[in-house]
Formats: sequence, C-alpha cells, structure tokens
Amino acid sequence: MSVIGKYFIFLGTLFGKGEKLSVYWRRLMEECVGIGVSSIFIVAIVSTFIGAVSCIQTAYNLVSPIIPISTVALIVRDMEILELAPTITCIVLAGKVGSNIASELGTMRITEQIDALEVMGINSSSYLVLPKVVAAMLTFPMLVIFSAFLGILGGYLAGTLTGVITERDYLYGIRDSFVPYNIFFMCVKPFVFGFLIATISSFKGFFTEGGALEVGRSSTEAVTNSCISILVADYLLAQLLL
Repeated sequence: MSVIGKYFIFLGTLFGKGEKLSVYWRRLMEECVGIGVSSIFIVAIVSTFIGAVSCIQTAYNLVSPIIPISTVALIVRDMEILELAPTITCIVLAGKVGSNIASELGTMRITEQIDALEVMGINSSSYLVLPKVVAAMLTFPMLVIFSAFLGILGGYLAGTLTGVITERDYLYGIRDSFVPYNIFFMCVKPFVFGFLIATISSFKGFFTEGGALEVGRSSTEAVTNSCISILVADYLLAQLLL
C-alpha cells in the first residue's frame, strides 16, 4: 500500500510547478520521436507475423463444410481489432519503451542529474516525466492503428499466398458484420495502456537507489509491473466498455 500511495503522490507532482509551454512542447516532440517513431519497426514486424499466423491457424481449425471460408478473415479482423493489436502491441512496447524510460531515469538518478535539476529549482518529475507520459498517450493509439492494419494485411498476404483463402473471400470476410464501435474500443485501450506504461516505468526509474545493478532491477520491475497492469486494465476495460 505504501508503494501505491507513493505512486499516486508521484503522479500529483507531475502537475505541480512547471516550465514554459515552449519547453514542454520541445520535450514532447523529442519524446514522441523516441517513444513512437523508433518503435514503428518492431511493431510492424510483430503485427504482420501475428496476423499471418492467426490467418493460417484459423483456417487450419475451420474444417466444417457448413462454415464459409470468409469466416477466417472475419475472425482475424476481430482478433486484431479487439485484442491482438492493442494488447500484444502494448506488451511489446512495455518491454521496449518501459525499460528504456526506467533505465534512463534510473541512470539520471544515480548520477545525481535529477538532484541537480531540483537544486536549480526545476520540478524534475514534471520536466522529465510529463512529456514522456503525454507522448506515450499520443503515439500508442497511432501505433496500434498501424498494428491492426498490418495484422489484417499480414493475414491477407499469408492466406492468399498459401492458398487457404481467396482474395475475394478475405475481402468479403473483413467487411462482414463489422461493428464500428470496436475501432473506438481499440483506440481507448492503448490510450490507457500508454499512461500505465509511462507512469509505472517513470516511477520505478525515478526512485532508483544504488548503482548500475539497481538500475537494471528497476528496469526489470518496470516491465513486469507494466505488463501486469496492462492485463488487469485490459480485463477492466473489456468489462466496462463491451
């Protein structure tokens, strides 16, 4: 309970005494590049192959002659939109972005760079952490939309190139029984997950004590705690919004 209380107090300090808006804008753009743009490649690789594997395995299990083959594309679409694109992508980003944030802030703490900012009268948590949180909440939904597109495209390529489904059946399936609300639900998830990953990782890194060994431990704890929080939030969002 003391750790949870310390975490919420830390969140409160993010909105305390701040710097000029131009300073935050510059920091925000830097973090958007570091968190979002640098993650495009890993998201693209993971999403494309997950979509391809989902298509092949779904087609393998649909052996009943009374189920149309276009159902494969429908299942791939709904799996990508509802679960695979937002949740799996954010778990991957928790490993990449979360560990990076925790190790960066942890190194700044043990080398007394954060103490130097506080001596200069700068709200270190707001200056260092708030741009990361906002950048994660802005870029994660974009990455998830990109991931869902590539996942469906990967399923299309895998299905048509291997011959398990025709182009016509796949295109029919991804348009069949489409629910527009699912897109909104898909975009809400990474917005929440981005906040959790950025704040938990920053919290772990910001309060690192010791040396290089503790920085590594903080980075590991940041990733594991972020993954657990993503799974819990995933269930709560599904329960509340679906």
